[in-house]
Amino acid sequence: MRLPFVSVLLALVLASSVWASPEFWRYEWPDTNFEKTSVSNWVEILSGGPPKDGIPALDNPDFVPASDKAGIDPTEPVITLEMGGQARAYPIRYLTWHEIVNDVVGGVPVAVTFCPLCNSALTFDRRIDGRVLSFGVSGKLRHSDMIMYDRETESWWQQAIGEAIVGDLTGAELRTLPSWMESWAEFLERHPNGLVMAEPGHNRDYGRNPYRGYDSSARPFLYSGDLPPHGIDALARVIRVGDRAWPMERLAREGEVREAGVVISWRSGQASALDTGRIGDGRDVGSIRVRDGQGRDVPHDVMFAFAYHAFWPEGIWMLGN
Repeated sequence: MRLPFVSVLLALVLASSVWASPEFWRYEWPDTNFEKTSVSNWVEILSGGPPKDGIPALDNPDFVPASDKAGIDPTEPVITLEMGGQARAYPIRYLTWHEIVNDVVGGVPVAVTFCPLCNSALTFDRRIDGRVLSFGVSGKLRHSDMIMYDRETESWWQQAIGEAIVGDLTGAELRTLPSWMESWAEFLERHPNGLVMAEPGHNRDYGRNPYRGYDSSARPFLYSGDLPPHGIDALARVIRVGDRAWPMERLAREGEVREAGVVISWRSGQASALDTGRIGDGRDVGSIRVRDGQGRDVPHDVMFAFAYHAFWPEGIWMLGN
């Protein structure tokens, strides 16, 4: 269970005094191959507070017809996945507390993920070289981003980049699938006959934001790296497509941009999941869709600027005129 914001902050400050190393983690992860890794600076990896599986990932969740679902505020964000003729919504009110959903959609094994500390919502194909993996939450962070692990080899995976960074599968990359965050009202408008994930059977205060005020903070959890350039706030949202990033503020101002082979559109009506104590009361940050020139959805992420800069330090900032 993720602790309240202040309690987590205290835990992370205490954890930051411990200099991580492969030897330090080996006792907790005896089945992980620490001899194989792409991590050069182990100090970057820190405990986020909860232990392995302390934040329980979900497997094969139940779904209900969207038209029958009650209790979700219209502005609450959901992750939308459209595959194989199906449309499914994964409410952030659940993913805030679970962070990973292992599911199968249209015959494709997928992992729907959300890292609250980076606002990163990505969906991956769980197959690597024909092998289906299932993912859990390690309880570790790197640049404030969730480190996932696969249950088959106990390799560690960086959520923001979809790549294994420790263990037998180091260097393997998950294929990112097109999905996006939008308001519950937007999903219902477009898919009245779609499906929405049912409330999990865990004892959680679903709908509450345990990170109250986080996206208004001056600095993210346990991040000691460089701040974003161009005077961009560390916790400003950016739309990442490949190694390029468009500030959300620009999209909200212009409504649509057509650059670098993509069309990015903005629409008001989605609440921030990291603002007020109840997710549905969060300020309006808007929704993004990213499509190519043929109108097809493009894999992308809406993440905080500091995380983009941490993982793509040479990335291209699309600031406009």
